[in-house]
Amino acid sequence: MGQALCVCSRGTVSLGGARYLLLHRLAEGGFSYVDLVEGLRDGRFYALKRILCHDKEDRQAALHEVEMHGLFDHPNILRLVAHCMVEKGTKHEAWLLLPYVKGGTLWSEVQALREKGTFMPEQRILFILHGICCGLQAIHSKGYAHRDLKPTNVLLDDDDQPLLMDLGSMNQARIEVNSSQKAMAVQDWAAQRCTISYRAPELFTVPSQCVIDERTDIWSLGCMLYCMMFGEGPYDAIFQKGDSVALAVQNPITVPSTTRYSAALQHLLSSMMTVNPQERPSINDILHQLEGLQPVPAGQDTTQM
Repeated sequence: MGQALCVCSRGTVSLGGARYLLLHRLAEGGFSYVDLVEGLRDGRFYALKRILCHDKEDRQAALHEVEMHGLFDHPNILRLVAHCMVEKGTKHEAWLLLPYVKGGTLWSEVQALREKGTFMPEQRILFILHGICCGLQAIHSKGYAHRDLKPTNVLLDDDDQPLLMDLGSMNQARIEVNSSQKAMAVQDWAAQRCTISYRAPELFTVPSQCVIDERTDIWSLGCMLYCMMFGEGPYDAIFQKGDSVALAVQNPITVPSTTRYSAALQHLLSSMMTVNPQERPSINDILHQLEGLQPVPAGQDTTQM
C-alpha cells in the first residue's frame, strides 16, 4: 500500500501520481468516512474512502480490503482506482480511491420507493438481483465469501447495474471449525464484521465441529431480496425494537402474503432463507433459476402499494 499521497494545497490531495480536488463529505461511519473528489487531470468524480487505523491490526485489515479488491476485475464489483497508507501523527489512515456512483445504494433506492408508497416491480428486482449474483459468483469462484452483503453495500449505476462494495469482511469461503476455541473465534469475528440483521444463523452460535462456507452469503442475499420486495429486511424491525435477531433467525422465515410477485420469485426467496445452510442453493443454482425467470432491463414503472 505504498502509492504516494499528500495534501498539496488547501482542498486538494495527490494520490497515485494524480491530483484530486476535495468537494464534500458523502458518508461517515464509526471508523471511516467517504469524500467526493474530482480528478484535476480527467475531470471525473471519485469517492475517497478514508479508514482510521488505530493500531497494526487496523492497518492489516485495511490492507486486506485492498488485497480483496485486487482479486477482481468484474462489472458487478466496485473497482479500486488507487490506494495508500498515510501517517496522521501516531495513527494512520488508509486511503482508497473508488469510482463515484451517483445512483447511490440499493438501500437508498428502496427507502425512496417506500417514501413514495411504491414497491420495486418484479422485473427490476430480477435485473438487479441477477447483477448482484454475477458479482457474488465471481467472489465464490475464487474461493472467497463476501460475509457482509446488505443493501447499503450495493451501489446502483445509471443503468441500474449493481456493484458490490465494502470488501473488508471478505475471507476464505470455507472455514473449518474443530474446537470450541475456534468456534468462539469465528463467532466473535462475525459479531464484529457481519451486520446483525443480515447475518446467517450459523454465525450466531457456531458449533465446535462444523464447516462454515459461502452459503452465509446466500442467506444475506435472501435478506436483500426480501428488502427489495417488501421495503425492509426481514430482521430490521426486530433489531430496531431491541428483540433478539439471534433467536429470530433460528425459525423458518415467514414471507408476507402478496400478489405483487410471482410464486417463482417467492419460492426463490424461501429457498435462500433456509435455516440449514446445507439446504440452501449455491450461487450457480440461483443464477440458473433466475435465467428461467427471464430478467429484463430495468426502467419499468414501480408498483403501487
